[in-house]
Amino acid sequence: MSRLYSTESGFVIPTMGEELTLRRRARKILELPKTARDGRLFVLADSHPGNTRPLRISLNGTDLEPVHPGQLGYRWFETRLPAADLRSGANLIELWTEAEAMDGWALGVEFGPGPSGSSLSVDGGRTWSGDRIGHLHLAPGEYLVRIRLSEDRDPAPPAFVPGARDDEAAEALRRRLPAEVLAAGDPIGRIRRLATWTSTSWRYRNDHEAAQYGPWDPLTILAWGATGRGHYDQSPVVMCVHYSVVFVAACAALGIAARPAVFSDEVNGQLGHFAAEVWLEQERRWIFIDPNEDAMFHDGDRPMSVEEIRAAGSDLTSHVRWGPGHTFQARRPQMRRWIQDVLLRGLCFRHRGVWPRSDFAARPELTPPAHGCAAYSELDIVWEAGDLEHGFAMFRWFADPDWFKAPPA
Repeated sequence: MSRLYSTESGFVIPTMGEELTLRRRARKILELPKTARDGRLFVLADSHPGNTRPLRISLNGTDLEPVHPGQLGYRWFETRLPAADLRSGANLIELWTEAEAMDGWALGVEFGPGPSGSSLSVDGGRTWSGDRIGHLHLAPGEYLVRIRLSEDRDPAPPAFVPGARDDEAAEALRRRLPAEVLAAGDPIGRIRRLATWTSTSWRYRNDHEAAQYGPWDPLTILAWGATGRGHYDQSPVVMCVHYSVVFVAACAALGIAARPAVFSDEVNGQLGHFAAEVWLEQERRWIFIDPNEDAMFHDGDRPMSVEEIRAAGSDLTSHVRWGPGHTFQARRPQMRRWIQDVLLRGLCFRHRGVWPRSDFAARPELTPPAHGCAAYSELDIVWEAGDLEHGFAMFRWFADPDWFKAPPA
């Protein structure tokens, strides 16, 4: 048993992190219930290209083992905490690096009002303030620094919150659906046509092609994706997660139970994906569908679940069933390589999580500002129970197979 302690939700904007130097130091205070026998510290950070200086960390005034640069991009770093240095109550973590300019390390930040457990010093630690943190000194926020203690246990995962079928956003989305989707009689036919429509509604753009992340609003995704223009007339990031958001929201508008599904090869992996699972009422089970690639997997004529896809091995070529949207998506060489090297080899299915709500339009404040543009960080993802001991201990919700197989409420 163990329990995670955190003061943020992991809603990170990678382009607005906290740059650390010898003078710019970040401080995080985490309240722990009692002195622990064993603890692990997790930090979401990014090392600049060419940086060789380590990330320095102290706990309650005691220096910990420094963190050395690894692969580029925001990723999770784990450090063991000496039990003798953990305290009951407030525990102070300080982070810095021995650089004069902001070209060493950046720390993940979630902006917005919160418990005010984070503060910044610009004078080497003599004075601290939490009013305006981040490298642009924008607003209060919380640094992504978490502790897991061996005592106690994480809370039970939440029940899934579906999107509405009868609100204005759902009605507007139904008006945009083509006639062939609405006319499809059998559930599988409607799902397949809906995936094709989603897959062909815009050109995929990830954070290597654009910097502005599209919001989890289905109608906005469709508009920004089609025009290639978003906020401030910038090209938007509209990638796999956005295909899933539109598809799942459209399913809800049609009365089809669906949920967003998160996939990864490992917690800091580069082979993640975001797709969907749809509930087949007549078979009482969830099946996998990829509205980005317009793909499903079959065992004969039977659509496969995530568990069945994993059991099929490392060559899924004979199981994949492409829809017409695959031709549209596979025009990009990068997409063709990803399909062959990752999807059809099953690498992205090693770890599966579920985003536990699909009321994207009704509760936009509960949707991530840049999911997939950094290592996964959102606490709201429900991971499989075994993932807790396979690198995902910086998350709080883990569920057994019955949770993933349970029918929608």
